Amino acid sequence: MTVRVVLADDQPLIRAALQMVIADAPDLELVGEAATGLHAVQLAEELDPDVVVMDIRMPGMDGIQATRLIAEGPGRAHVIVLTTFDEDDHVYGALRAGASGFLVKDMALDDILTAIRVVAAGDALVAPGVTRRLIEAFADRHPPAPAPRELEGVTEREREVLALIARGLTNPEIAAELVISVATVKAHVGRLLSKLDARDRVQLVILAYEAGLAPPSK
Repeated sequence: MTVRVVLADDQPLIRAALQMVIADAPDLELVGEAATGLHAVQLAEELDPDVVVMDIRMPGMDGIQATRLIAEGPGRAHVIVLTTFDEDDHVYGALRAGASGFLVKDMALDDILTAIRVVAAGDALVAPGVTRRLIEAFADRHPPAPAPRELEGVTEREREVLALIARGLTNPEIAAELVISVATVKAHVGRLLSKLDARDRVQLVILAYEAGLAPPSK
């Protein structure tokens, strides 16, 4: 199955570099390019891609607002945030808006292709532990709420699973930790995604942090 991709970045050189990388991958197809957040939203609606690679800093509508509109829209597109990790303090906001993870602009090209494939398959872009470190890096700017409404209706066992997801554990590791089957873990994860209206495990990590289930490890 070919993964259909839209690139959104206001820097032509970045788009050109990513275009070449995607063109060399037989299972990926670049179906559109945008230089603004608004254009990215329009392309997501018109082309219904599998993945949108989204820069945060763009003129007019930024990548965070564009990500939110795409995530709330009727399409199937998953958004990958494109960022310079050490400089951009808006990554947390983009993930919270519905992005499935992030890419760092200077990461290896093979890792970029892998990330696009992983997100297209419906999984989190990066290991939950990596995403958690990202969240912790911006914890001072985004303090967790003491009792967020989003966790109402979540059972005690589901809270345990959610806390382990935020620690970066995989489904088999969670099963071993709680002495339950992997199938049971998958069922708990599915219910958490449904109850918390989360798109993927990245969103679950964020919600766990905001609920105080994954306090910063620093």
